[in-house]
Amino acid sequence: MIAFVMTCKGRLQHVQETLPRNLANNPGPLSKFIMLDYNSQDGLVEYLQQCHMEDIHNGKLVVYSFPEPQVFNMTHAKNMAHRLGMREGAEIICNLDADNFTGEHFDAYIAGAFAGRSDMFLWAKMFTFENGKRPRGISGRIVVTAKAFLKTGGYDERFATWHHDDKDFNTRLRRLGYEAIEIEQRYLDVILHTNRMRFKDYPEAAQNNVDSNDVIMEPECCIANWGKVGCGTVFRNFDFQNPIVLSPIPTRVFGIGMHKTGTTSLHAALKALGFESAHWKTAHWAKQIWNEVTEYGKSWTVEHNYALSDLPIAILYEQLDRAYPGSKFILTLRNEGAWLKSVENHWSHKYNPFRGQWDHDPFSHQVHKEIYGQKNFDALIFLERFRRHNREVRDYFKERPGDLLVMDMSNGAGYSELCSFLDRPVPVEEYPKRLVTKEG
Repeated sequence: MIAFVMTCKGRLQHVQETLPRNLANNPGPLSKFIMLDYNSQDGLVEYLQQCHMEDIHNGKLVVYSFPEPQVFNMTHAKNMAHRLGMREGAEIICNLDADNFTGEHFDAYIAGAFAGRSDMFLWAKMFTFENGKRPRGISGRIVVTAKAFLKTGGYDERFATWHHDDKDFNTRLRRLGYEAIEIEQRYLDVILHTNRMRFKDYPEAAQNNVDSNDVIMEPECCIANWGKVGCGTVFRNFDFQNPIVLSPIPTRVFGIGMHKTGTTSLHAALKALGFESAHWKTAHWAKQIWNEVTEYGKSWTVEHNYALSDLPIAILYEQLDRAYPGSKFILTLRNEGAWLKSVENHWSHKYNPFRGQWDHDPFSHQVHKEIYGQKNFDALIFLERFRRHNREVRDYFKERPGDLLVMDMSNGAGYSELCSFLDRPVPVEEYPKRLVTKEG
């Protein structure tokens, strides 16, 4: 489903023109419209109640109210609206400024563009009308997947006023490897207006007003906000008795249990919950993470994923915590006897069909030396290291219990604990079990 997310504070005159036409131009089941009333004091709520209750009742339009702000904060409002779009079940989210027209069947165009693809986003490049005017208000039109929004951390809320938030978001998406595809001009129309309305809430920002094609410096990091994305309390469809709290979301999710503790099952569970999860893709991939984190203190390979587990993630948790504040960590545990037997099998040419590759790929031996101080299996050394890792992780997070989930897989831990920790609904299916070794 596609969500057209809109924010409004003091733009009723624009909404009255754009919303009815946009709803009429995208009538099918492909999309819905999310309107965030950002404490608009110009009669927006009354207008929506008088003119769009049918759209609200049939689910085509959902109205959220955020009654707190006194001044419009553009990036916070956009992030909040995007999160509300995700809350309504959207896989694809389109920022739609209050003065923008979508054009006919823009949702079908978006669906076609994203069909079979998750490695791109749509954006509006500035152009000039035949009359010589430039529709400046179109540059905020960006269409992304919900997963891409999560990975980047959304719009950078350091840009509190009218600024280059859209270009910054565009830049970070590209740095994460997403292909930027221009929206066709037939879908880009806008109500032209002066800067007086644009800078009404923050006239000081007018001094920084520059052409939207000006180049900005690339940010040092692909990620913004460190989990504090569009937070606040909202109310859905004028139900002011039931607040909805948008809490911080994880910057990243790291599975830091030792290998053979159910990390493959955790990876499958995270994917089932809708997270873009990665688990030892190749030795080269793991080596990239190791080299980047140990040399630079962060990892572009890590940033290209949202949830990661298995080696070398487990032994890099302190560096990852410093590099990506606001992340969540999951320590998977297992019965010691079963774990030791599983690791012994992992080192065996008889039970592990990939064991022979280790000698041709030095990083496998390297990471094992980093953990155990040697490359060959030794039950006493391995068990001591296993115990020490679990103890050190718990000690590290002892003052921050909300950032660490301990999942004891031997005691039946599963979706209940995981979903509570990550604020996700519990699936009906059972927690996945992959590469299981019988408990001993």
